[in-house]
Amino acid sequence: MPDPVLLSLGSVNADFQVRVDRAPGTGSTLTGSGFVRLGGGKAANRAVCAQRLGVSSALLGRVGDDELREQALAPLRRAGLNLDAVSVAPGQATGVAMIAVLPDGRKCIVLAAHANGDWDAAAEEAAASAIAAAPAGSVLALDCEVPAGVLARAVAAARGAGLDVVVDPSPPGRAPPEAVAKMAAITPNPEETEALTGIAVDGPDAAAKAAERLLELGAGLACVKLADGGCVAAWAGGACHVPPLPVQPVDSTGAGDAFAAALAVALMEHRPQAEAAMFAVAASSLAVTAYGPQPAYAERGRVEAALPSFAARLRPLARA
Repeated sequence: MPDPVLLSLGSVNADFQVRVDRAPGTGSTLTGSGFVRLGGGKAANRAVCAQRLGVSSALLGRVGDDELREQALAPLRRAGLNLDAVSVAPGQATGVAMIAVLPDGRKCIVLAAHANGDWDAAAEEAAASAIAAAPAGSVLALDCEVPAGVLARAVAAARGAGLDVVVDPSPPGRAPPEAVAKMAAITPNPEETEALTGIAVDGPDAAAKAAERLLELGAGLACVKLADGGCVAAWAGGACHVPPLPVQPVDSTGAGDAFAAALAVALMEHRPQAEAAMFAVAASSLAVTAYGPQPAYAERGRVEAALPSFAARLRPLARA
């Protein structure tokens, strides 16, 4: 029987990244350094991360019919991803992200969706067919940087095939209600959490309250990512606060995508919820230690080696 795969649906971009000394301001011109051209996009990043963790990945997305599509797709081919369900949007540019990385590793991003927002019926059908044909035990991981109708069709296909769905609700307004109501896991950051729950997340206690609300909305596992790189996870049987690994941040671009990918992989492997959250935090913490998202993703051995360090710092939380 074929091994399960991670199906990653969402944005595929060409990234243009520089380092800056301070955040850009209105009317200002900054001097940058460290310019790189990379492949990016949430779905592409998740797929690469899962592949680094030893899980075969299939990318479901759209690129333009311009020269930038090779910038987006070439690293994915080298990584060995299945790109059969990546289609070309005629007359559209490939999605572009312009990223400025601050000295402390935080980033500012300007995103132009382009082909990510232009799906025709054939592209939707190709994605739905890839999901329906996936081996048993596969997981659909999606973000919301593609049209809501595409997401709804994909979620329906996953439900029909008996596959779990992991949702990165970015931007939260596009998350299809049927996905939010029946997701295996959801991975919002503080801003997305507040948009979904109305609860401002300023630390673990508020994150725990918000995670409870996400469970009420239908999540099987709610992982609220914290500003420091940790998370609060809640599920029917418990809750915990997972602190980040003590690393020196270089570039936080794509760390949230690593979190979602690693969590999906952990669920595919039927890890307990607290261990799945630790696995996701370890992958995202390691992702900030190098420049550029996809090149920074860690191999499985490094992520597994980091897990014992959580033993003394993991904090179980009482369910409300």
